[in-house]
Amino acid sequence: MNEANEEKEFAAEKKLIDDTAPLEAALKSGAPQEGNSEMRNVETSTASNEKSTGTKATRFDESEEELAQIKAELNKYKDIALRSVADLDNYRKRMAREKDDAIRYANASFLERLIPILDNFELGVQAAKAREGQSAVQDGMMMVFKQLQDFLTSCGVETIDATGQHFDPNLHEAIAQEENADVAEGFVIRQLRKGYRLKDRLIRPANVVVSKGTPVSEDAVTPSAGT
Repeated sequence: MNEANEEKEFAAEKKLIDDTAPLEAALKSGAPQEGNSEMRNVETSTASNEKSTGTKATRFDESEEELAQIKAELNKYKDIALRSVADLDNYRKRMAREKDDAIRYANASFLERLIPILDNFELGVQAAKAREGQSAVQDGMMMVFKQLQDFLTSCGVETIDATGQHFDPNLHEAIAQEENADVAEGFVIRQLRKGYRLKDRLIRPANVVVSKGTPVSEDAVTPSAGT
């Protein structure tokens, strides 16, 4: 009986050991593996987050760079547009000015050719006046000459009277210089040919003789005997 009991107890202990062996193995191996898995999941998640953050930062930098380039191009084209508008405005003003000048001075070429004829006609009038007596021909010539002068005035032509005026190279053309005690230096002694201008544009300068001033006496330049 004792031997039978001992065998039963031994079999029961062996079965208990066999039943608890898998549990111990699971406790030894299972728990750490689960912990390692969780650690790996945390590390993987952290790395993924860091990678995502780095990607977002890179994309942000690229967006900032693209925005800066777009702004630079926008400023460039804006500057070009402003310059184009300014150039167009200047062109319009220049064309308007040239159009006004063309209208104002449209008859300049015609008047330049008419003035010499008027000069010759005036010489004929002066020759007629020099003759003795008053004739109908002389009166007719004077009337035509007056009409020509009125016509030039209506076209905006002004006569330049330079006699006694200070010499102006913009209006006068000096043909000669003479010493003159009565006319100061640099002033016009006499006018040889009339000058004309159309509004503010010179058609023909007046031909003049300009004074050198008071003549220098020979006593002033000749050294005295005692010197």
